[in-house]
Amino acid sequence: MTTKAIEVQNLHKAFGDLKAVDGVSFDVENGEIFSLLGPNGAGKTTTISMLSCLLHPDEGDALVMGHSIRTDQMGVKSVLGVVPQEIALYEDLSARENLTFWGKMYGLRGAALKTRVNEVLEIIGLADRAREYIKKYSGGMKRRVNIGVALLHKPQVIYMDEPTVGIDPQSRRNILDSVVALKNQGMTVLYTTHYMEEAQELSDHIAIMDTGKLIAYGTNEELVRIVGQMDRITLTINTENGRVMEAWKKVQGVKQVTAEEGTLTVLADDSNQVLPRLFEAATSQRARITSVAILEPNLEAVFLHLTGKALRD
Repeated sequence: MTTKAIEVQNLHKAFGDLKAVDGVSFDVENGEIFSLLGPNGAGKTTTISMLSCLLHPDEGDALVMGHSIRTDQMGVKSVLGVVPQEIALYEDLSARENLTFWGKMYGLRGAALKTRVNEVLEIIGLADRAREYIKKYSGGMKRRVNIGVALLHKPQVIYMDEPTVGIDPQSRRNILDSVVALKNQGMTVLYTTHYMEEAQELSDHIAIMDTGKLIAYGTNEELVRIVGQMDRITLTINTENGRVMEAWKKVQGVKQVTAEEGTLTVLADDSNQVLPRLFEAATSQRARITSVAILEPNLEAVFLHLTGKALRD
């Protein structure tokens, strides 16, 4: 039996002139959490849609537990659970009624259906509120039921597409814990996110996507080594960023400068040598640095190094 749960082979998908996915390839091992990390518009959801057999690739193929997304879509769907970005539930039904409905869609019946619905309600932590209407649930609770739907037929592989977007911190924590629990039960999880912290916490392997391409792949530690020993310095200043950014880009030892939400980020070879030069350059532009922090290299620094922009740009 193959050790690969998913084998993605040179996938392409275009919408008119837009190359949404442009030659993406990667493998996901059985029983691991694999994250696709990238900003909105990177191509993550289009990739997931092709791997779910919702979109047909223009080129390439992928195998899910040995089943081709081109020639064996029923085989793919038989081993797969999908948690989409959008909530796919009936608001006027309870959580139990939603799970029962979707369980029947998966072919479950009778005692087996009732047992599995009860099991899933326990897994998602909503057994005590199973009779409440979905419309009364918080966003986080709805997302947990959304996950429950994908678990009903006991899939071997589950895709989770940005499952924590727009929910409160407590619900987010619950969902992240549930992802780890699924892995511990032997399930393979393909997880998409634009939250660097989630990818770092959860993942055995991470593939970074941008503008339809896979630009880096590895464990968190392997990816961070891409930036070597470079320091990441975040600073705020008391004036507009533009002139200061241009001055800092010319400072010896500075590799990149980006701005996001009023904070400037500098990648540098040696922060001890570069910081005095940054202060001097800011003064020459009649600007004053109001805060400084030196951070360990992380996935944000990797993305910045590879693309020249912040992960959330």
